[in-house]
Amino acid sequence: MSNATKTNLNLEILLSTMNRNSLDFLAHLFPNKNYQDYNLLIINQTTKDCLLTSNFKNIRVINSFKKGLSNSRNLALKNAIGDICLIADDDVIYNVNFDKIILNSFIVNNNSDVITFKMKDLIGKDFKKYTISKWHNESSIKQVNSVVIAFKLNNIKYKNITFNPFFGLGSMFKTGEEYVFLRDCLKAGLKLWFESAYILSHKINSSGRDSGSDRLVFARSALFYKYHGFKAYLKVVHYLLLIKRERLINNKMFFKKLKVGLQGISAYKKLLKSGQETR
Repeated sequence: MSNATKTNLNLEILLSTMNRNSLDFLAHLFPNKNYQDYNLLIINQTTKDCLLTSNFKNIRVINSFKKGLSNSRNLALKNAIGDICLIADDDVIYNVNFDKIILNSFIVNNNSDVITFKMKDLIGKDFKKYTISKWHNESSIKQVNSVVIAFKLNNIKYKNITFNPFFGLGSMFKTGEEYVFLRDCLKAGLKLWFESAYILSHKINSSGRDSGSDRLVFARSALFYKYHGFKAYLKVVHYLLLIKRERLINNKMFFKKLKVGLQGISAYKKLLKSGQETR
């Protein structure tokens, strides 16, 4: 299998999907359509009349009836068995030798607990403005997409790090789950490395690109409060000014979006008050 290396490190792909009843969708993800050559744990959030099964020993499937992307990620974390795990969605296209790039990076950077990588859009352009390889900090992780996050499973479990169920698609705040996850990794003292190497392609209309939408203004305002407290009110205004300058919203929309942002902060403060969430 292509996951085998001389160090015996094993890569497992933790893939979140919905309403699948066949493994055929995997062919689009992998080089030469050879998905049977990889270790996968598929979390299929679905209904009882649309179940996914696998006849491959190295492709495990869990059908879940609980919604929310972070819930899917956490179910995968709970049941993962790989030495190195890669977060995945069902709309990525992996590069040739992506698995070797990931495993070799953990060999070379053996004191890293988490390594993130680069991705391109479907026409071959960089998905983000990337830097050279370096250690991550609280600022650099803002640019990370979830599908390029790989980690040493035992270290994540030892620190009891999971995805926050209030953030991510299908939750109260519909973005930011990867940022909260990586912030928790940093807070726990784990070492996060950025490897300047491409492992996949992804369509450009990622959920994180719609910066002026109500759902993202609402969610990012909550994130501002989670990490900055009362400074969040200033940060919301600053954020809206930035996206206005980028013409993602216009002057007439500014105060409407500000109201949405204040609602996001209020919703997060209610979670804090009820004890469901901590800063």
